[in-house]
Amino acid sequence: MQMNGIKLIRHLSLALAVAISASAFAQQAPPLTKAQAVAIALEKNPFRKMALADERAANAGIGMAQSSLFPRVTFSETATDGNDAVYAFGTRLRQARFTQADFAIDRLNYPDAIGNFSSKLGGEWNIFNSFQTSREISRARNLHLAAQQALSRADQEVIYRVLDSYYGVLLAQKQVELAEQTLKTAQALVDASSSRVQAGTSVEADLLSAKFNLASRQQDLIRARSNAKLSRTRLETALGTRLAPGQLPSEPLQDRTFPETASVDEIESRALSHRPDIQAVTSQLMAQQNGVKAAQSALGPQVNLFGSWEADNPHFTGGGNNNWMAGVEVRFDLFSRDKYAKVSVEKAQLSRAEAAKQVAEDNVRLDARRAYFDYDAARQMLDVSRSAVAQAEESLRIMRDRYDSGLVTITELLRAEDADRAGRTNYWESVYKDAISYAALQLATGDLNPQSPAVTQ
Repeated sequence: MQMNGIKLIRHLSLALAVAISASAFAQQAPPLTKAQAVAIALEKNPFRKMALADERAANAGIGMAQSSLFPRVTFSETATDGNDAVYAFGTRLRQARFTQADFAIDRLNYPDAIGNFSSKLGGEWNIFNSFQTSREISRARNLHLAAQQALSRADQEVIYRVLDSYYGVLLAQKQVELAEQTLKTAQALVDASSSRVQAGTSVEADLLSAKFNLASRQQDLIRARSNAKLSRTRLETALGTRLAPGQLPSEPLQDRTFPETASVDEIESRALSHRPDIQAVTSQLMAQQNGVKAAQSALGPQVNLFGSWEADNPHFTGGGNNNWMAGVEVRFDLFSRDKYAKVSVEKAQLSRAEAAKQVAEDNVRLDARRAYFDYDAARQMLDVSRSAVAQAEESLRIMRDRYDSGLVTITELLRAEDADRAGRTNYWESVYKDAISYAALQLATGDLNPQSPAVTQ
């Protein structure tokens, strides 16, 4: 009785330890839904951070362009000392310290050294530059809008990468399950063949074929497990952060029903009008048009105000004099080769931007049609693979019965098992392609976001 009590206590302790470990593991590895993965990636993915930094830089560019509207004010403090005749004469004059004795020829030619502390406050203000500033501001706003649209496109691409890698993990897990199942079947066939050989109802060649088949299935399992580990790394890369130990996608790989899609022409039209990257290219083209106008405005007249106040003292604390000066300047560039060259450069870049817009539109058309036909093909392949799985399973069942009755050889049975395994593998790959090609279609039209069916369904 005492021994039984000790055993019972040990078993309870072991069960408690396992329960505590399982609880701790569960806390460390919460399941990951698609929506959670997308939210994490939109916060952590470095590709998205790069686009966000570009948007912030473009926003700061507006402030830089607007700075030309405001006056520029400077202050300087300078300390000098010397006996240069011109310097000494001018300094003494600015300090208002001339005396009658200072006009002696010897003192003018050979002055004593004189020190000066100069405090100077100056400013200038461009009040008219032929609208160059307003056009630079418009250009900066166009570039900021383009950066915002590029950020929106980056979000969509990040979401697609997350979905691709998320479904990739699910597919890899399913391939491991299939490999484990086929390995068990192969082991059972080896055991059956061995019994048949021992009973004299089968030849040694059948057992060797079964063992060869078992070795092939072991290799399949090794590859499947390796792919599963790599798929997890791909998901972490798409997220931009590491997963918790043991953390895996919570949603199973299964046949999903997505909303009906529009016609291929409607898909193409929506992509051209709705995709953020096309909108960004259009904004960049408008920015370049303003760039040409700004360069042309730089050739026009400019009106500047300027002024300064200066104090010159023999000591830092004072003892001298101060003065001020103000004026207005009207400037015409009669000949400025660099500004004419700048206009030529901006016009060349405008031509490039127009060509880039055409290239982008052509790529979007191709991308939209490719996504449409890929999704259409994926749906059809999924329908075919459903039927193929059922047919392969029934064929294998019949072949096993005939093998058990001695009506077919082991070669024919292995061929049927290969067909069944290929059918199930193709089915799960079709499920994966169906889901990811629908996400690609939404990416092609610019509709992929955290609330789109590709994420929520």
